Amino acid sequence: MKARLHTDWRHTPDSARGCVAALGNFDGVHLGHAHLVHALHAARPERELAVVTFEPHPRELFRPQDPPFRLTLPEERFAALAALGVRHVFQIGFDPEFSAMSAEHFVTRVLHEGLGLRHVACGMDFAFGHRRQGNVDFLTGQTEALGIGLTVVPPLSDSLGPYSSSRIRRLLQDGYPERAAEELGRPWSIRGVVQHGDKRGRLLGFPTANIALGRHLEPARGVYAVSVRLPDGRVCPGVANIGRRPTINDGQESRLEVHLLGFDGDLYGQTLSVALHTLLRAERRFDGLDALKAQIARDSAQASAWLALHQTGGPPAKA
Repeated sequence: MKARLHTDWRHTPDSARGCVAALGNFDGVHLGHAHLVHALHAARPERELAVVTFEPHPRELFRPQDPPFRLTLPEERFAALAALGVRHVFQIGFDPEFSAMSAEHFVTRVLHEGLGLRHVACGMDFAFGHRRQGNVDFLTGQTEALGIGLTVVPPLSDSLGPYSSSRIRRLLQDGYPERAAEELGRPWSIRGVVQHGDKRGRLLGFPTANIALGRHLEPARGVYAVSVRLPDGRVCPGVANIGRRPTINDGQESRLEVHLLGFDGDLYGQTLSVALHTLLRAERRFDGLDALKAQIARDSAQASAWLALHQTGGPPAKA
């Protein structure tokens, strides 16, 4: 059964009512989130699995001045949840009106009346409602009164402590996408639409697909070995630069520029998912375009060798 996305909790179709749902932001959909979903399924295996999440992330509403921090935007998050066996994703619009809803009304109006949930699961530190007034103890009393089951799931931990989105963000910002992938259960990806650039990469002999980071976290700046999923499902090996292009010194914001190895085709306007596998080198300035061109050739060869050794990215794809 294909997963379904629901964005209006006030008008839930009958086919989506009666689910069991995990509650949270699920940024990244990492192994800790998977642990929560699996624990819920183990508690109520006879019911369809659902997730109740929020968009935008509450932090984006309350602290808009913060730098972008998202690990997954809605489309990528939905795909990751579907891969865990989630059949319904209730994506609640988190706006000023919703943020003012009391904890009691969130349980009664949204979870009970709006979504018709039979059982919910959350982490031990789950907080909700206006000014985060609701906690697990409050949720326990509310769900019991309404006849909704509740599973409170301890965090999944390793020797470094609980798995968390913030921990994965630090790994990516420090330049360790391999370690981030271990905690996510898959490589971290940036999904976005290919935009027109200045065509400088094509002039250098290495045409690139330019994707704005947008609301994504900016990882460590530098050159990465990547794999790129095309809209038709093909996966191509590639080499990508994330940064501000100091050699060209265009003074613009950081961007993702990816060169697909062995690919020849027009990608403008298409949505790509670029998975970061390893940081090959840090961003740095070169003495002119000839030196930059030579380095890009070396980067491409290194990325190709790394991806082939790790059997990641698939064979080069022709358009």
